[in-house]
Amino acid sequence: QVQLVESGGGSVQAGGSLRLSCAASGNPYFGNCMGWFRQAPGKERDRVAAIFNSGRSTVYADSVEGRFTISQDNAKKTVYLQMNSLEPEDTAMYYCAAGAYFGLRTCSWKNWGQGTQVTVSS
Repeated sequence: QVQLVESGGGSVQAGGSLRLSCAASGNPYFGNCMGWFRQAPGKERDRVAAIFNSGRSTVYADSVEGRFTISQDNAKKTVYLQMNSLEPEDTAMYYCAAGAYFGLRTCSWKNWGQGTQVTVSS
């Protein structure tokens, strides 16, 4: 069964850090295209970061560039999102996704996790 299982969400104060994990065991797209998205209440789901080609390339949303880092552990088949200098605007449900790489740092997203909540207080 193809699964993506997120963990690591929680509540922190502004300026704090969290690390999200996404276990992708059995997922055929691991190493191809993995990403983190987030969705705040009343807003669309937006891509935060993605990692391609077995971790050789990454891309970030402008709003998190320099604060968040996406990485993957190929042996553990796990993708991470290290989030530093968190701001109240980062509060959202965070989702892990896996898919096929299209080129030009875009993906066709095929699988989604259930999400993990991140809440940042001021």
